[in-house]
Amino acid sequence: MTEIKKLSENVYEIPKEGKMLVPALVFASDKLMENIKEDKTLEQAKNVAMLPGIVRASFTMPDAHQGYGFPIGGVAAFDPETGIISPGGVGYDINCGVRLLATNLEKEEFLKKREQILNELYKNIPSGVGRGGELKLSDKDMNDVLKKGCSWALEKGYATKDDIDKTEDKGQIKSAEPEKVSARAKARGRTQLGTIGAGNHFVEVQYVDEIFDEEASKAFGLKKDQITILIHTGSRGLGHQTASDYIHKMEKEYADTIKSLPDRELVYAPINSELGREYISAMAAAANFSFTNRQIIAYNVRKSFVKYFPEAKIKTVYDVTHNIAKFEEYRINGKNVKLCVHRKGATRSFGPGRKEIPEDYRKTGQPVFIPGSMGTASYVLVGSKKSEDFSFSSTAHGAGRVMSRTSAKKNISPEKLKKQLESGDVMIKAGSIKGMLEEAPEAYKDIEEVARVVDELGISKKVARLRPLAVVKG
Repeated sequence: MTEIKKLSENVYEIPKEGKMLVPALVFASDKLMENIKEDKTLEQAKNVAMLPGIVRASFTMPDAHQGYGFPIGGVAAFDPETGIISPGGVGYDINCGVRLLATNLEKEEFLKKREQILNELYKNIPSGVGRGGELKLSDKDMNDVLKKGCSWALEKGYATKDDIDKTEDKGQIKSAEPEKVSARAKARGRTQLGTIGAGNHFVEVQYVDEIFDEEASKAFGLKKDQITILIHTGSRGLGHQTASDYIHKMEKEYADTIKSLPDRELVYAPINSELGREYISAMAAAANFSFTNRQIIAYNVRKSFVKYFPEAKIKTVYDVTHNIAKFEEYRINGKNVKLCVHRKGATRSFGPGRKEIPEDYRKTGQPVFIPGSMGTASYVLVGSKKSEDFSFSSTAHGAGRVMSRTSAKKNISPEKLKKQLESGDVMIKAGSIKGMLEEAPEAYKDIEEVARVVDELGISKKVARLRPLAVVKG
């Protein structure tokens, strides 16, 4: 590995060399950099900088860790004419993302019914590997979900117009083509709408612990001690199968290209190739499934709360996607250009004025969410103009792992985790002890440090801190 240069506080650079077409920039504090160096993240960031058509730099966010092809926390923008689309730059869980709901309830009020609500959420929102929900989609409904996304949920009574307005892309990426998603992928998703799945996915009831930005908090409808709910999940088996299908297709179509790649996991298709366009259409369809998945979960969250709080009002603050490639306009060398931005475990962070964000937020900027790790705080932030110039409107998406799942199970005891959660007054329901150990707080980077770094860099600014009270874990 080339020696890494520290350009300024929280910014490192792997200079352009060899087959690199651009430098690789890493956003991290000295403390986080030590975590990032422990796996192949930096090597992967350097490899991304070798991909055709890449613009400006390969970016790595402060929560980054080793992934498939791109690091998780990797961002790269490509020229649509000369650039590429890579499933490894999107991820297997297409449109894994986060939705924040805000209620009209306060902390003390909720605590009186906490256990009942947690049990109700666990009953109404299936979690665990392969576990299906009550909805079993017909062929027509499956194709409609893949094409229409959250508009399908609105038609069926599972969403409000405000939910749609407060979802990235209004919950529907228009380039979706259901016929580009395989029958096997559709079969895997048929019963999984409205489910969390496994791994680091969750539904978490929290309260607003601290406000950092009064103006943005007011715009987002947040106030101190208010109860909020954070939903973190993605496209389930359907998205995973879609990624696998197109990785195999690209490996077959571009077998000669793979030989010249620094890592075969970076297999790609040119953006303007037939296979490239097919993947983009299938990826969009899987993303629409994911938006709808979080919408159905939000519907069931409302149902769970209203049973015990009949006057409860629960609004969507925003729904953001993490694993996606999108065509967005940026100013490069004095010209407005459209680029294909891959965000793998990174959040879009548009500042004020962008037409892509809801009208209610255009004065403040886009809401950004950085979830904690079961027992630690989560952050609400706001996008910035600086991020458009600095990181192609991208910021961190979570705390980021420092310990593999295997290592977590080996080194963290159930008793220790239980004690830790109890000391933080967090109540939890999960399908298995093993799953809880894999996602223990100490398996992740320090969320406070991640939030501090992105705030200091200005690629997203802190708005509010949320503390967990009750967690349904995947």
